[in-house]
Amino acid sequence: MSIVVFEDPQCELLAPITIARLAAAVTCGSFRLVDLLEPMGSDVYGISRPHLQTLQRIDFPTLRILDDNSNDEKPERRIRLLLNARVAPTKQCFETIQFLHRLACQATPDSVPMVIWDREYVAAVINPPWTVEQLFHYGYLGVEEWLEKAKAFDVYECELGTISVPHELIACNMTCIRESLEWRIELGANASEERSGTPQVSELRQLADGLFLADGASVGEYVLTDTRKGPIVIDSGAQIGPYTLLRGPIYIGKKARILEHSAIKDAVSLSHTTKIGGEVEASIVEPYSNKQHHGFLGHSYLGSWINLGAGTCNSDLKNTYGMVNMEYGFGRASTNMQFLGCIMGDYSKTAINTGIFTGKVIGVCSMMYGFVTSNVPSFVNYARLFGQMASLPPEVMVSTQQRMFARRDIQQRGCDVQLIYDMHRITQMERDRHGDALAL
Repeated sequence: MSIVVFEDPQCELLAPITIARLAAAVTCGSFRLVDLLEPMGSDVYGISRPHLQTLQRIDFPTLRILDDNSNDEKPERRIRLLLNARVAPTKQCFETIQFLHRLACQATPDSVPMVIWDREYVAAVINPPWTVEQLFHYGYLGVEEWLEKAKAFDVYECELGTISVPHELIACNMTCIRESLEWRIELGANASEERSGTPQVSELRQLADGLFLADGASVGEYVLTDTRKGPIVIDSGAQIGPYTLLRGPIYIGKKARILEHSAIKDAVSLSHTTKIGGEVEASIVEPYSNKQHHGFLGHSYLGSWINLGAGTCNSDLKNTYGMVNMEYGFGRASTNMQFLGCIMGDYSKTAINTGIFTGKVIGVCSMMYGFVTSNVPSFVNYARLFGQMASLPPEVMVSTQQRMFARRDIQQRGCDVQLIYDMHRITQMERDRHGDALAL
């Protein structure tokens, strides 16, 4: 039996988080949905937006592409479980997916098809099963068509939450990270044993009360740890500089580096190969991003390949102490969150001493200077303090990408270059909304 993880049109409303990455590859509480699906013991197929399909094929081989070569009629290739790619990667959701997977595997010809709803379509158990070929003919553009078809199924009640708008990811991370890290510690205690059906994690050893390290991780001198609110997990190859404060729950990913005199605290999830300094609180940072100098980052999300210049700070609390409202491309959204910082898309950069106001959304591939008092479209030079905001050609970002990759000994591929051009094309409406404000 096969599983299909599908992106629906709501994924586009998660921008800028999902402009450059699959919805199933977004980090929350140290896990991604793709990490939770690998051990299911079934072929997992992915239906993604067209501009991400090449990256899916190359970078996520366990999330197989539906194509003309997928029309295998073997029983194990029949589709019985459909899963929304925006399902939150929490332990509770993993256990629910496991249950639905068993339910789908045990389905008989008399079993009725079922649909699972949260606020929207989340998953479905299909009977009779679909073939991979049938699903290929639908593809991403046909997702809405078979979502409508699935609405006729019997509704099955279970908890399987999704992330629908960007600020919900930050809220979910704060809610789930302690349980996720305790689960990671439990799995890490037995990581050397042959285990199936659970996510693969590094083997962990306890260095102090609530402080767990994987092989190759190191902690400098005079590091202060506080685990009263949750554990601290430092994955393999990560380095913690001296005179640093770590206050859990915190996850520090593989080969991440925490600079000396840093303060990392209260629900921080750092992905692999990140470089972090200054003060970071209740935030998610995706792979290869740098915030290595002094400055504050709070209740925020940073995509990949971001660099924050020295002294860059964001505000995560209004002067009125009221709830933060967000302005997205689709309109205004109430968050019911008193603390909420910024959401920044992949490849964006800030200059030294940049100040980002509360609740701002920053697109992909943009560069910021001075005070960021409004949302920032993708592919712009933003310097409103100096009366300037200009479009940034994709060719500039291709060259920048090449230089960044070279610094990390990564070869720039054709699909990476194409992603830059695709992102420029699909974000054109963001720049169009600013009209004459952009000096072309």
